[in-house]
Amino acid sequence: MPVEIISPATKLTIPARYRDSIKLLFIAKHALGDGSRDTVDGDHAVYHREVRDTLEKMGLNVEAANNPEVLFTKPDVDFVFSLLNRGGYLNSELLIPTLCTRLGIAYLGATPILRGLSDDKHLMKMAARARGVPTADSAIFRRGAPIEPITEWSANRYVVKPNASSASWGVSAEDDWTGVKHAIEALHDEGHDALVEPFLSGIDVELPVIGARKAQFLPLMRFDHNTEVLRTYAEKRGFEASEAQLVPETDPALILKVQDLTRRLLPELWPFDYGRFEFRMNQATGEINFLEVNLQCNIWSQRVIGKAAVLAGLSYPELLETILAGAMARQGVIDLDDQNW
Repeated sequence: MPVEIISPATKLTIPARYRDSIKLLFIAKHALGDGSRDTVDGDHAVYHREVRDTLEKMGLNVEAANNPEVLFTKPDVDFVFSLLNRGGYLNSELLIPTLCTRLGIAYLGATPILRGLSDDKHLMKMAARARGVPTADSAIFRRGAPIEPITEWSANRYVVKPNASSASWGVSAEDDWTGVKHAIEALHDEGHDALVEPFLSGIDVELPVIGARKAQFLPLMRFDHNTEVLRTYAEKRGFEASEAQLVPETDPALILKVQDLTRRLLPELWPFDYGRFEFRMNQATGEINFLEVNLQCNIWSQRVIGKAAVLAGLSYPELLETILAGAMARQGVIDLDDQNW
C-alpha cells in the first residue's frame, strides 16, 4: 500500500462547489453543548464543541446530534462525522459505522470490522506479533471464561486493563497474582474483558497517521513522564494535573524505527481516515514494544494528532478538512479533481 512520509503534510481541500450541497451530520456526546467542561467527561465536552465550531466555520452544511438514534432511520445527510466512541456500553465504537453501513451513508473512520480489530487490544497485539512487530507478553481473560493463573510468562509487576477501552479507564498496576485476579474480577463485574500485561518501564511514543488513498505519517510525538507510573484516566480527561509533557520526538533513528513498525501494521487496518499508533520505549535499553492502535482517536487540537499536525504545517481547520476531504473522496462523495490525494 502507498505510504507518504511528508513534512510539511499534504493538505487537501473540499472544493467550493460541495460546501453548500454536502449535508454533514456531526454526532458526538457533547455536540449540542456550549463548550464547557463536563463533570463526567471533562475536557471531552470542550473538544466536541471545538470540532463542531471548526466544521461550521469551514462553511460546511452541518447538522449536529448527540445520540445514535438519529441513524435508526435514514436521515437526509450525505456524510457522517462521528465522535460517539465511549457511548456508555461495551463496543459502542462499532455502532455508528454499522448503522451507516446499514443505511448506505458514507462516514468518517473505518469499517465496523476494522474498528473491532483495533479496539480489541488482545487481537491487535496478535496481529502485531504476526507482522513481526515487537509486542510484550499478554493474556486475555474474557468474561465468562475461567480465571486461571498465567503460566506462559511472569513479571515483577503487572498491568490489568479493560480489553476494549480508552483513555486509561479502569487500568491498574498489580504486584502479584492475587491482585491481578481481583482486578480481572472487578473489570468482569463492570462488563469488560480484561487484558493482563507486564508493566513496561518507559515512555509512550505515538505516531499519528492520516490518509485516504495514501497513508501519511505526521510527526512522531512522545510523552515525557515518570517511567514507573501509569498515566490515569483522570489525568487524560483533565480532572487532575498531569506531569506528562507532550513533545515532538527528534531522534531520527527512533522516528524511522517507529515508522517502520507502523508500516508493518498498516495492511491489517487499511483503509482508515485517521488513527494513532502507540508504543512504549525503554529509554535505558532502547527497546520498543507495540501497545495499541486507536482508529478515530481523540482529534482535539490539544491532543497528539492536533499538535503533530501543527508541526507538519497544518492548522487545526486544515487538519480536519484534509481528513474529511480524503474520506469523502475515498467513498465517492466528492471529486478532488487534480489534488494529490
